[in-house]
Amino acid sequence: MTTTPSAPDGSPGTSMTDEEYGALRASAALWAGTSVLITDERGRVLVQRVDYRPSRLLPGGAVDKGESPARAAARELWEELGVTAVVDRGLAVDWVSAGAFGAPGVMRFPGEIVHVYDGGVWDEERIAAIRLPGHEVEAVEFVEPADLPGLMIPGDARRALSALRARIDGGGPALLEDGVPIAPGVLDRAGALGGARERDHRPFHPSPVPDGLPVRETRGWLFAPDGRVLVLLDPGTGAARLPGGTPEPADHDDPRATLVREADAMAAATAARALYLGHLLAPDGPYALVRYAAALTRLGPPPVDPSTGRARVRVLATPEQVLELLDWGPHGAAQLAAAHRARALLGVPRAARQAVTELTGPAAY
Repeated sequence: MTTTPSAPDGSPGTSMTDEEYGALRASAALWAGTSVLITDERGRVLVQRVDYRPSRLLPGGAVDKGESPARAAARELWEELGVTAVVDRGLAVDWVSAGAFGAPGVMRFPGEIVHVYDGGVWDEERIAAIRLPGHEVEAVEFVEPADLPGLMIPGDARRALSALRARIDGGGPALLEDGVPIAPGVLDRAGALGGARERDHRPFHPSPVPDGLPVRETRGWLFAPDGRVLVLLDPGTGAARLPGGTPEPADHDDPRATLVREADAMAAATAARALYLGHLLAPDGPYALVRYAAALTRLGPPPVDPSTGRARVRVLATPEQVLELLDWGPHGAAQLAAAHRARALLGVPRAARQAVTELTGPAAY
């Protein structure tokens, strides 16, 4: 039988034999690989040190003949970490070009499709259950997302960061080419997690500031009507932060006045009904860092930061996504709980996880 490969569904047509068509498709075949993105409760990424290359890797490996990528991911977790897990949520699919990997010619690397799966957030008990195989994988460690480019080859680092952003974004798996999203979201465009995250592991105190303790900083959880929060991303590093800043004489020692002024200066944001949440103690002296929640009412055009000449990237994210973009350690949950209590008092609904949204122009709420 003669066939042609031009049929719309990709099936053989009428210009070549089945054998010829199969040979043609086989000549265009790619490798298939799989990997698993695992983080700890601080948002650090699990990477492996292996005995056959100097760079770090996510858990994973080649997909065997007749094996699905998801089954391969589960198998690799067992072989490399001694962990049994169901792997059923994809984060990214990466088309790796033949020239991107830097493979030696004798390997005849044809390119690869790598599937990245979500291995979830592991607590201390699950981490303690890791059992290395005694060969190939020498050690595992949890590292800051911003450290991945220095530990992995460039394509692997781009893929891991893209997958992590896709997990936080919650908008579905990212389609990548050599680790770069073909349809980047705002977290990709802003380079979120590519620079050092804001780190603060001090206890959060849901109580008034002690008498005589001066306030050094005020920041606010500014809730939009859909329950998401205004977050600012640094245009150079992608670092996330809540609006707010340090007091000035014009504030007359009123932390609310500081929040109002700084929210306007940093984000052209106006908010109402500010509710006190609590405070943290400054690391370098007897000062308080206070936190409020308020209802976001208006946004103006994005203001330009005079120190950089660029506007901060304004986004709406769920409160849970805020914590994933930061490193607030074990005490972040206490501040999150306080923010949700205030959200309920403000009459704002709890937001379902959804894609992070950029706010590019004026808006009223």
